[in-house]
Amino acid sequence: MAAPTLNTAGHWIAGETVAATGETIDVVNPATSEVVGTVPAGTAEDVDRAVRAARAVQREWADVDVAERAAVVQRISDGLKARAEDVASSITAEMGSPITFSRKVQATMPVGSSRGFAKLAADFPWQEEIGNSLVVKEPIGVVGAITPWNYPLHQIVAKVAPALLAGNTVVLKPTEIAPLTAQLLAEVAAEAGLPAGAFNIVHGTGPVVGEAIAGHPDVDMVSFTGSTRAGKRVSVVASETVKRVALELGGKSANVILPDADLGKAVKLGMGNAWINGGQTCTAWTRMLVPADRQDEILEMVEAAAAKYTVGDPAEETTRIGPMSSETQRQRVHGYIERGIADGARVVFGGAGQVEGLEAGAYVRPTVFADVAPDAVIAREEIFGPVLSVIPYRDEEEAVAIANDTVYGLAGAVFGEDDHALAVARRIRAGQVDVNGGAFNIMAPFGGYKQSGNGRELGRYGLEEFLETKAIQR
Repeated sequence: MAAPTLNTAGHWIAGETVAATGETIDVVNPATSEVVGTVPAGTAEDVDRAVRAARAVQREWADVDVAERAAVVQRISDGLKARAEDVASSITAEMGSPITFSRKVQATMPVGSSRGFAKLAADFPWQEEIGNSLVVKEPIGVVGAITPWNYPLHQIVAKVAPALLAGNTVVLKPTEIAPLTAQLLAEVAAEAGLPAGAFNIVHGTGPVVGEAIAGHPDVDMVSFTGSTRAGKRVSVVASETVKRVALELGGKSANVILPDADLGKAVKLGMGNAWINGGQTCTAWTRMLVPADRQDEILEMVEAAAAKYTVGDPAEETTRIGPMSSETQRQRVHGYIERGIADGARVVFGGAGQVEGLEAGAYVRPTVFADVAPDAVIAREEIFGPVLSVIPYRDEEEAVAIANDTVYGLAGAVFGEDDHALAVARRIRAGQVDVNGGAFNIMAPFGGYKQSGNGRELGRYGLEEFLETKAIQR
């Protein structure tokens, strides 16, 4: 077998690639443990250079008519669509997302979100009259964006597209685990006519590059997606300059299956949303709440559904669950599986140990636990892997209490008779709740309650995050 092509990316500052002059970071394919690329290990000096480039053109970009800014964002969307296969194959190689999922979701979501933002511009209320005041929406200035590895390009575009449309310029730190599609976006943005310096990339680690962005006095806002622990640190560092901080953090979402639910539908969609992207999704429905007197019936259905999730090489189109994003993540997920067993939860599918025939990669056995106590570690902490906890409840009040008894509040689901399910959904303390499998809406606000973050992404609400409000009295 031929050696994999090595993709060497540099920083992107002021419209040019800046090659590494010091240490580099390897990008590793988690399915094979082979190095597929390298990026520079950036420094605070690199961040400062990128911020200066962004500041230098921010006023010029803000003065561009909003219709032309929208046209640039639309051309970015078109460019990403044209390179969709490059995006999908890169993400599969970098972090192990199965190629079918990469094509259907990883490559299409950035196209859809950027297109949606471009269409918002014409009807967005950029100004309004309130009595004798003219209230105007203005760009914040220079935005620092820090993004994760699970949806590497989508999370970038969900920040960069609205920030640019609003008239801001951006300094991005993509994840060092799966950073290579950021370079592709930079190329597409330049081809779309975005001025040099309006979008910049500094590669590196969170403690170095991320903290330099969050603490930089000339960065006006930080938009961060990642773990709650890291989000807290971003908030602390950013507080020194009292900049705006938007956070999209962790989750431990509950899927509440009511007694009047279509059980087959609830289990099928519940499994799909629990193990989506190998469970490496912040909104994953990792707690399935079921009526106690129907738990055994539901578990039979869960076990049958789980068996259909083929674990294997992410480059194969039949694979539904690939490796975890890294060996570190594999060890983390496997540790939680062992903890669940040690704490007495009943394994009904999967369990600890290696996946037979896939010992060389960062694979885990997708696992379903039953009879999980609501206060068990596996029911309370975000695992970020294909691990589902089935939790029985006695009545509806207890189901709602269990669903809300978490430090998180990002997402959730309710299955039942339509009006009944909607009434329960209103009681769930989370930023986005699906009723009977309602489809994901890329124009709806996305974000969490409690320690799942603050602020909203996507659609009109996502655009508003990147705007200041000024009142002019006349």
